[in-house]
Amino acid sequence: MRLLRLLLLVALALAAPALTAQDAGGPNGQIAAESDAVLDADIAVRIREILAELGGYDDVTVQVSEGIVRLRGTATSLTDIEALDALVGRVEGVVAIRNQVTETTDIGRRLNPALERFRGRLDQFVTSLPLVLIAGAAFALIAFVGHLLSNRVRLWQRIAPNAFIASLYAQVVMIVFVVGGVVVALDVLNASALLGTILGAAGIVGLAVGFAVKDTVENYIASIMLSIRQPFRPNDVIELNGDEGKVIRMTSRATILLSFDGNQIRIPNAIVFKSRIVNYTLNPERRFKFSLWVATDSDLALALTTAQDVVKGLPFTLAVPASDAWIEGVTDRGVEIVTVGWIDQRGTSLLRAKGEALRLVKLALAEAGIGLYDTSLTVRLPGEDQAPAPAAPAESREVKEVGEITQTALDDIAAAERDKAETQDFLTEDARAE
Repeated sequence: MRLLRLLLLVALALAAPALTAQDAGGPNGQIAAESDAVLDADIAVRIREILAELGGYDDVTVQVSEGIVRLRGTATSLTDIEALDALVGRVEGVVAIRNQVTETTDIGRRLNPALERFRGRLDQFVTSLPLVLIAGAAFALIAFVGHLLSNRVRLWQRIAPNAFIASLYAQVVMIVFVVGGVVVALDVLNASALLGTILGAAGIVGLAVGFAVKDTVENYIASIMLSIRQPFRPNDVIELNGDEGKVIRMTSRATILLSFDGNQIRIPNAIVFKSRIVNYTLNPERRFKFSLWVATDSDLALALTTAQDVVKGLPFTLAVPASDAWIEGVTDRGVEIVTVGWIDQRGTSLLRAKGEALRLVKLALAEAGIGLYDTSLTVRLPGEDQAPAPAAPAESREVKEVGEITQTALDDIAAAERDKAETQDFLTEDARAE
């Protein structure tokens, strides 16, 4: 008995949802034991009224018999046809639905909903046109004010350290006013919520573009930083990333050098910003250095004194810092003697001064009986008479002119390049030093 009671309770629990669904009415509700023609007519009338009110079902006929609803005819879309089942099923007293409605092939009927939607949007646009014109006028006014402010070139040049930053200020002001105009226009149209969507989409697009043009953005930011710092000036002689030459200009993308061979070197500003820069022009004093190798049995003290005295006595070397000479080491080429001297590079050529000093030190060492180490070999065959060595011509001890010649010509070339009106230059002579 207990087992039978338990099975009965389980059966009642499983049947409860079904009974609840049947009590809800509609096609899943309870079916009356007797037919009711009046109820069928009421159901048919009610369904026709609902379809007439909805519209789009003018060609649909409704027949109800024994609570079974039969729908025949055509509709404009499959969506409308499928919606009939849910709609009719909600009418009280409906037992079952036979939906035999098909999609119409009449092009005119199928276009009517689209035309109605178009007319509705057109009416809505005409109604909101005055508000749109007011919003457009507000945007145009704000953007025009921004345009006037951004074109105040003298104002931005007084504020900014250079022309590049001044143009950047003007662009930022213009962008701010344009964005402000968009916000005001959307607020007039009561579409401020759209601004968040626009900004979100702009952020995603900006992130994607930022990754795509990462090098270009990095180069642009480096140009801004360099135009503010300006670690060099026009016509400075610098060494940058292994390249040496005179600075012609700095653009928004690259720094242009004029090499001592007369070639233009364009270096991206991102590389310039991260590289080691040697500016030879900032300090007018510059050192030259050369090495000579003397024989190991030479009087090294005399060689050092001779080299130092010769360089110190040259008219183009400076007293401070003083010239010097020292022994660098002993190699297979002999004893290396290093000699250094300082010049004022504003009026003296470094290369010519170094060459002239080297010539005169070599001559002085030879006159002091200190020979340079000779690594050449002479091969003499048996029975061959040794030819006397030709006498060396007497070398002049007169100091040659070491004034700057090439630099002047390079200065003229660089100045001509900078004077071109169509090229931009963010470097200025009076800019604040780094």
